[in-house]
Amino acid sequence: MKYNSIEAFVPSGKDFQLSKQLFLELGFKIVWEAEDYIGFENNGCRFILQNYNVKEFAENFMMSVKVENLDEFWKTLNKLDLPEKFGVKLREPTSFPWGKEVNLIDIAGVCWHFSESK
Repeated sequence: MKYNSIEAFVPSGKDFQLSKQLFLELGFKIVWEAEDYIGFENNGCRFILQNYNVKEFAENFMMSVKVENLDEFWKTLNKLDLPEKFGVKLREPTSFPWGKEVNLIDIAGVCWHFSESK
């Protein structure tokens, strides 16, 4: 069997429209949109935002995203004022045994792990 891609359904939390705005601010583009779903894409990286609000699920859901340059990504992220605009949490670049990453806890509580492509 050969797989060509994989796309997770990411919960939006209680404010689907605010989550939509967050991901647009993060540089994702809308590929398609339906009533309770939005397909996002950036440079071939895709996911589906789902209008779904189960806190326990979201807080145990994680996404891993590779970026070209983590330090530049962090500088750009900092300029967006995301905690003030959206109430998200950010952790500056931190080294872990598996590599250096920036963490973002989104509106729903999903933890996004941004790390540098090697």
